[in-house]
Amino acid sequence: MKIGELAEQSATPVPTIRYYEGEGLIPEAPRSASNYRIYEPVHVQRLCFIRRCRELDLSLDEIRQLLLVVDDPQAECAGVDSVVDAHIDHVTHRLVELTRLEQDLRQLRANCDASGATGDCGILSELDAPPLPAERAKRSSGASGPHISGDLHRS
Repeated sequence: MKIGELAEQSATPVPTIRYYEGEGLIPEAPRSASNYRIYEPVHVQRLCFIRRCRELDLSLDEIRQLLLVVDDPQAECAGVDSVVDAHIDHVTHRLVELTRLEQDLRQLRANCDASGATGDCGILSELDAPPLPAERAKRSSGASGPHISGDLHRS
């Protein structure tokens, strides 16, 4: 099958497939006499696995670790457990940060009653004020932290 059919069968956009190929997440497809890549059911299966991992917000590095185990059925399952446990810890940390962010946004929203001109807007005034040193350090960590996947073609 050609890339368009692979995209349809795996519900993965063509640019994402090419990105995953470039990242080495799916095996290289053999080429036809006319130099088209010819994809096989193994590519569909691999893409579906990767998409499910992305739905769970696993990073590309985490997916690579899992694919190493997938490619070696005799490998210990403990490696899979450790990837998932580390991801659970990351998600838990993000939830704490997102809860803090929600509280900060609600506090910011309380600064404005939505009446009057924008020059008198409490939200804009608060956003324009320099942050306190402790707030600056708290904000610099970000909600996504070190778990950024780099997958620009996520779907």
